[in-house]
Amino acid sequence: MSFFAILFALLIEQARPLSRSDPIHAGPRAWALSVSRNFDTGTTVHGWVAWCIAVLVPSAVALGVYWALAHWIGWPVALLWNVAVLYFTLGFRQFSYHFTGIRDALEEGDADRARARLAEWKQVEVGELPRSEVVRHVIEFCVIAAHRHVFGVLAWFSVLAALGLGPTGAVLYRMAEFVARYWSPRSRALATHPASAPLQQAAAKAWMVIDWLPARLTALSFAVVGSFEEAIDGWRFHAQRFPNDNDGVILAATSGAINVRLGGEALRLKSEVGSTQGWEADPDLGDSASTPGREPEVSHLRSVVGLVWRSVVVWMLLLALLSFARLLG
Repeated sequence: MSFFAILFALLIEQARPLSRSDPIHAGPRAWALSVSRNFDTGTTVHGWVAWCIAVLVPSAVALGVYWALAHWIGWPVALLWNVAVLYFTLGFRQFSYHFTGIRDALEEGDADRARARLAEWKQVEVGELPRSEVVRHVIEFCVIAAHRHVFGVLAWFSVLAALGLGPTGAVLYRMAEFVARYWSPRSRALATHPASAPLQQAAAKAWMVIDWLPARLTALSFAVVGSFEEAIDGWRFHAQRFPNDNDGVILAATSGAINVRLGGEALRLKSEVGSTQGWEADPDLGDSASTPGREPEVSHLRSVVGLVWRSVVVWMLLLALLSFARLLG
């Protein structure tokens, strides 16, 4: 059931992507704001209580609906529920619109338009950013977005679905990522209703734990479908160049897998704007030293697309084999 739920969700999302103005994007923001207003009292205990309510309650609702449908109606309807949840939590089209626009601008030689699209996507100051740095930042943002929108969701959904918990993993992962970003010090949400430091710390710590395994599975996937030895070496020796441990593993593996230099000075968020639109993630890459590799070029953007899609194929083949083995067993 997990394999077909993921397959159908990916196909539907490619054919009918969610609109950027879809009301579903406002739901997590309203929920996180309500929880912080009612449960964030500034203490560590209440910070964790608020996080549990914000993340675990939606996950429990998704599980309850799944169990009710499976018990009272049957597994085909429960499968449709899995597909529906994955449609809202999983998919390339939630971020690929920006990536494609920047890549097309760079291929046409319009660096100014590429910089403008990058600034619009991530709400950052780009100034007169050199072309190679535009490419480098796009690669980094794209890889992290692909991990959080696709591979991280796949990992948690697959693990918990195998335990009979339906779409719980997908909701858990995306809500944990969202509240960590929404309550972070860089979020625009703090301008209207600041989250306390204990709540910010609880959300950040929980997100680091939840993303630990998916990040390493994504890095391993990139190594398998890319240059394996270089990706593993990058993972082992250069992941620490990035301040975020989980993101660093992914970016270092990507650098080795396609032989491109990643890391360096981070772009700064526009002072008056934070990135809190829908599910869009703004990875806090920070300032870091660069990894070894070739200077980023436009051709690397196509290499990244190939790397990501080959990894998806590997994941789907693995899930198909596991599903087939389970049927035979």
